[in-house]
Order: sequence, then C-alpha cells, then structure tokens
Amino acid sequence: MSTPAAPQLSEAEDRNYAGLAQILGILGFLPSLIIWLVFKDRGPKTDVMAKEALNFQITMIIVEVVGWVLTVVFIGTLLILAAWILRLIFSIIAFTKVQAGEDYKYPLTIRIIK
Repeated sequence: MSTPAAPQLSEAEDRNYAGLAQILGILGFLPSLIIWLVFKDRGPKTDVMAKEALNFQITMIIVEVVGWVLTVVFIGTLLILAAWILRLIFSIIAFTKVQAGEDYKYPLTIRIIK
C-alpha cells in the first residue's frame, strides 16, 4: 500500500516557500534544509532556491569554523563577524528577489548540493 504523493505547490506557494528558505537562512542552515527536504519535489522554484540558500548557509558555516580556528589571532573574530553580516545582507537580498519572482545566485558560495 503506497501513500499518496503530496500535492504540487501553487505558483504563489512555491514562491513563498522559496522566499522563506532565503530569509530564514539568517537563523542558520536548518530552516533552508528543512524547507528543501520537505518541498523540493513539490515546487520547482522551492527546489532550486532552497538548495541555493542551503549551499550559501553551508559556505558561511565553513567560514565561521575557519574563523573559530583563527581566533587565536584577531582575524578569526573578523571572519566570524563578516560571515554573520554577509548571511544577513545576502539573505535579505535573496528574499526580496525571490519574492519578486526572480532567481537569485548567492555570491561567494560553494555549490556543494547540486
């Protein structure tokens, strides 16, 4: 006995979940990961944009880890601060672009999840 497939998202829902994956990235990678895992098969825009947000958040985590390692010298603290500021700014920019119906590619991103 198979379970019925979840219904596809409407265009508005697809755009909204894609936008949420961007703006909730301010809180870290988990919101983007959850949105991508739950909705990737239900909305094409959510699949692409949540994956993009997730890759950016993973990149920022890598920068923060390097920053923590380098806290013995002052540069580590600056890296952690820069990652936080970049996460805030680019997540807001991405949210506004996605809500306007555009795709957004984060700069400085390692695309780990294809």
